Amino acid sequence: MREWLKPLSNRNTSRERIMREVHLFIGGQAFEGSSGRFGEIYNPNTGEVQARVQLATSDEVVAAVANAKAAFAEWSATNPQRRARVMFEFKRLLEANMDELAELLSSEHGKVVADSRGDVQRGIDVVEFACGIPHLQKGEFTEGAGPGIDVYSMRQPLGVVAGITPFNFPAMIPCWMAAVAIACGNTFILKPSEKDPSVPLRLAELLHEAGAPAGVLNCVHGDKVSVDAILEHEDIKAVSFVGSSDIAHYVYSKGTTNGKRVQAMGGAKNHGIIMPDANMEQAVKDIVGAAYGSAGERCMALPVAVTVGQKTGDEFVERMSEAARGLTVGVSTDPDAHYGPVVSAAHKEKVESYIQMGVDEGADLILDGRGHTLQGHENGFFVGPSLFDHVTPEMRSYKEEIFGPV
Repeated sequence: MREWLKPLSNRNTSRERIMREVHLFIGGQAFEGSSGRFGEIYNPNTGEVQARVQLATSDEVVAAVANAKAAFAEWSATNPQRRARVMFEFKRLLEANMDELAELLSSEHGKVVADSRGDVQRGIDVVEFACGIPHLQKGEFTEGAGPGIDVYSMRQPLGVVAGITPFNFPAMIPCWMAAVAIACGNTFILKPSEKDPSVPLRLAELLHEAGAPAGVLNCVHGDKVSVDAILEHEDIKAVSFVGSSDIAHYVYSKGTTNGKRVQAMGGAKNHGIIMPDANMEQAVKDIVGAAYGSAGERCMALPVAVTVGQKTGDEFVERMSEAARGLTVGVSTDPDAHYGPVVSAAHKEKVESYIQMGVDEGADLILDGRGHTLQGHENGFFVGPSLFDHVTPEMRSYKEEIFGPV
């Protein structure tokens, strides 16, 4: 059993039982935190706590940064071809461990295994891109840009950089950030979501196995304590974030105030437009997948369809409601399920509160996914497909990202 999945005694239950514990990962090895604070990791299919994750102190984040800073000198001096070889091996290891990663991801996030494989594959795609770093890092030179003036550019690593990633794509989004940054010669602090932290930790372990020196990728788990420690640390030169819009604003404001380069990606309310001459069968098929796939827990989900013309709208709603009713909501290991549970009980409650909000605001609830249960999994975090008609732009349920199958 991997060190960072070392079992330990959980004494918070009525009788002692063994529970998996997810550690920090610093300097190429498991690092047992000292905060005494833990987050619970649920199995969304059953509603049961399956593990707990250590939440770092600010001092432990500082230690991770110091370790990454020490590793930067050697790694940034490693030529791009050698860094690319590490990426090639990392890609090979990700592909070899695809099944393990997808199943682990589904067990903590709840998305069906086919979606989890897609999550991992999209991460691999970015690693494959990073394998081309010797060419991608080339600078430019312009001779005679002006009288006696030549212009050139150089691309150089910044130092220690960081990524704060969300729960919904725990393989792809860490690879978005870390793979390219590390290939460029930076060292990286990854703060993944504490809801499903095992896959990001496994990525760090595999990168180390691929030949990245200890400290090139460190994982620290946590909540606002860890986030603030990252945003305030003077040795972290840049931060990338994906998450809710409110937190994106906070990360951008605090990070830039502290002199960091920051990219902060927040929520979205993506729209599709159905024209009168659209192929309605294809439109419904596409929007069903875009709206309900992965239980709607995607930044690029498409939860709003704007129909042009009354006839178009009536036909679309009729066909859409029929198609949504035909979706199978199942456990993440069910190969016939179109989507699985949402990530947590709190998120299920939030999604269902938005459904009630839409009703209270006067929208027509065509299909109500609240109270959806599966036999044998009555405590799972399932939300059935929901569909509203006659939604207006003034409604909060229209304006705000629901992040569920609505």
